[in-house]
Amino acid sequence: MDSRGIGKRIIGVVMVLCLLAGTVSFNTSHVYAKATTESIKQKEGQISNAKKERETMKNSLTNLQNVKKSLEKEKTDLNNYITQLDANLESIQKKIDELTEKIAEKEQSIKETEEELEEAIRIQNEQYEAMKDRIRFMYEKGNALYFQFFVEAGSFSDMLNKAEYIEELSAYDRAKLEEYIAHTELTTLTKEALEEEKKTLDEAKADVVIEEENLQNLIVEKNKEVNSIAGDIKDKEAAIAEYEKQIAEENATIAALEKAVEAEKAELAAQNVRKYDGGMFAMPCPSYSRISDNFGMRMHPTLGIQKMHNGVDFAAPSGSAILAAYDGKVVAAAYNSTMGNYVMISHGSGLYTVYMHASSLSVSTGAEVSKGQKIASVGSTGRSTGPHLHFGVRLNGNYVSPWNYLK
Repeated sequence: MDSRGIGKRIIGVVMVLCLLAGTVSFNTSHVYAKATTESIKQKEGQISNAKKERETMKNSLTNLQNVKKSLEKEKTDLNNYITQLDANLESIQKKIDELTEKIAEKEQSIKETEEELEEAIRIQNEQYEAMKDRIRFMYEKGNALYFQFFVEAGSFSDMLNKAEYIEELSAYDRAKLEEYIAHTELTTLTKEALEEEKKTLDEAKADVVIEEENLQNLIVEKNKEVNSIAGDIKDKEAAIAEYEKQIAEENATIAALEKAVEAEKAELAAQNVRKYDGGMFAMPCPSYSRISDNFGMRMHPTLGIQKMHNGVDFAAPSGSAILAAYDGKVVAAAYNSTMGNYVMISHGSGLYTVYMHASSLSVSTGAEVSKGQKIASVGSTGRSTGPHLHFGVRLNGNYVSPWNYLK
């Protein structure tokens, strides 16, 4: 090696040694999680996804004016109008449920990102403090280190051997500086990701308010239309006949289902048939705010005459859970323009429960359900003018008071 090359080597050794004391202090005090290219890409992806989510939510909001316009042509046929409107109510309720779920996911994501940001800032601050200590040490002790380096070297060969080791430490030190730069970028991106997630959360909450307003607006429209139809019937006897026809249609549907179940039982007579064991029912709508209509004779709200109400109406917010009152088999989970979305469960021994006007159904025909299991959500579908559960109990083909079985 010529004198010029040896001279450069010595200068490099001296410069590296100046970094050594700080490097050792930095290395032994903490072990840091590395900010990698992959982790930085993940944060950039999180930011991009949050923006896309907001765009998707914006595009999926219900256009209430278009919905109302499409309903206008159905008003001449009340049953068709109710069926079409109920489909929109169900769609909006589904969007509300999806947004509510997204809000919960975003709140959890924000919590995790806040923890990541806190950790990133902690590491960044510790790296920064370590680098300041190193620079301060180099400034204060640099000349003494140079002198100590030359004094303690046993020979020129020894000096060159130490240089190779010190150069490795220098490379490690440069890598730490690059890591600090990368971690600073990761911290910045984590802060940006947190802000984007919070924007998405705020928009999801705002969209829930919009969709709930759309839901209530349609329910008001439906209430107005149903009441106007009833008001247009000037002949009281015709109004009564219309009401009785409605109840007859409900009963015919229920009776047909019961008959089908009994036929099935006859075919399975050789096998074990379900029997009601006499247990008390669970409350089918635990979130109800009040009983809006009880079982028994009542003054009909629009006809002004005494008529039989064959169930109990539990007023509750749209989307509230409807639970199976007792163990049984779902013999119907369907839609009817009078009952709306409804579920009918056989409990054996000729005992059935019926759940009407749901916004959505959570079970299918033929399913076995357990007492307290969610089977649907409260809504205002069918001949209903506000969110509630109409809960009926039938024994051997006739409606009986649900209070005989409820706690």
